Amino acid sequence: MKVILNKDLATLGEEGDVKDVARGYARNYLFPRGIALPYTPQTIKLFEARKGEIEARKAAKRQDAMGVKERLENLEISITMPAGANGKLYGAVTPQTVADELAKQGFDIDRKRIDLSATSIKIVGKYKAQVKLYENSKAEIQISVIGQEIKTESPRSPARPARRRRDEEQEASRESPDGDEAALPESQPEAAEAPAAEPEEEAGEA
Repeated sequence: MKVILNKDLATLGEEGDVKDVARGYARNYLFPRGIALPYTPQTIKLFEARKGEIEARKAAKRQDAMGVKERLENLEISITMPAGANGKLYGAVTPQTVADELAKQGFDIDRKRIDLSATSIKIVGKYKAQVKLYENSKAEIQISVIGQEIKTESPRSPARPARRRRDEEQEASRESPDGDEAALPESQPEAAEAPAAEPEEEAGEA
């Protein structure tokens, strides 16, 4: 269905633009928030009466966009991200990441106006991105991505099995204080049988 935008909307258009949108989108989102009005003879007349006022606001917005464009294109923002030793990022640099950094520099820019589609930021380095301003005006910004290496602790040695620990403890208890092994009781050999007494030589024959 056709609507007339009553406010600027980054993803749709500017105040006074006529747009075709889904009926549900208009009824559930645009109309309740006053972003758009139905395209009817009454609203057309209303916007015709406001045409001068709308054009004056648009001219001011164009002028502001030119100033913002100049400031953005003279700016290089730095973004620090967790990265491996090879410089590959663990996370992703998203439009919201860039918008947050721009906010620190005093720019109030909706993330939906930041276009990273031509730039895949997956490793540290220098990049460029497009920022959509008012109407067809765009600014190109410089982005420097700095890696922050995350050090991981070396894995601990695996615990020894409990049975092995018990065996070692038993072995230690069998050692004497000076480190020599204590004499272990030996099985007593069975008493050797006394050799049979040899018979005395009989007296020689007479």
